[in-house]
Amino acid sequence: VSRIAATGPRGRIFARDVQTAMANGVASAPAPASGPTADRVKALYEAGTYTETPADSMRKTIAVRLVEAKQTVPHFYLTAEVTLDRLLALRHEANAAAPHDADGKPAWHLSLNDLVVRALARALVHVPAANAVWAEDRILRFDRVDIGIAVALDGGLITPVLRDAAAKPMSVVAAEAKDLIARGRLKKLEPREYQGGVSTVSNLGMYGVKEFAGIINPPQSTLLAVGGTERRPVEAEGGGVRFETRMTVTLSCDHRVVDGALGARLLSAFRHAVEHPTGLLM
Repeated sequence: VSRIAATGPRGRIFARDVQTAMANGVASAPAPASGPTADRVKALYEAGTYTETPADSMRKTIAVRLVEAKQTVPHFYLTAEVTLDRLLALRHEANAAAPHDADGKPAWHLSLNDLVVRALARALVHVPAANAVWAEDRILRFDRVDIGIAVALDGGLITPVLRDAAAKPMSVVAAEAKDLIARGRLKKLEPREYQGGVSTVSNLGMYGVKEFAGIINPPQSTLLAVGGTERRPVEAEGGGVRFETRMTVTLSCDHRVVDGALGARLLSAFRHAVEHPTGLLM
């Protein structure tokens, strides 16, 4: 209202004022606040106790996109524990069975993250309503599953997108993921290789992080935050205690596309894929 020019007495706004403002485009919502200026922040600290490093283009882009995500995407979060013992055993067997070339290089090497990406992709196949993104006033639903993989860089991050991650052979998924991650770290990806996607896997388990909640990468509708693995005691059938390898995952959801029940179904499908993993290799 403060941006509409009033023509009435004592600053009163008439209907014609609103109509004029709408016609001129001045009544649109103001741009999101960008935070305090550098000078205002610096004024809070004693001179000489810090050094200034101007943000590069990557850091600026990250800042803009993540502020946009938190201000415009209605996030909610779902957390679950998943048991990994069957998945880890399957990974070991698959890697051991890989043929080697003349130089002794295996035809494939599956990482735990490769299988997590695959499990999320297969979960989105089983819950197709979540394989979608919000586009202004409509929902785009997809026939294939494209999954982003968050890659940490010095001073930033990038999220290459693995196309058709549910349908490709598992060995191809692993090889393409390895290539995208390697070229991402070297900053040699083409824009088309980190654009789009419907969800992202962000794994901080290798840093000792137990669990966390990630920020969705617009226009994607979900993000799976993966924590580290732990050996945990559980009650065995018939009494006693046995140990299982578990990890905690948190699914961030865009409520415009993925409602609570739908997000829960997606997370349940992911957990089922991880805990009954034989089909992931097919």
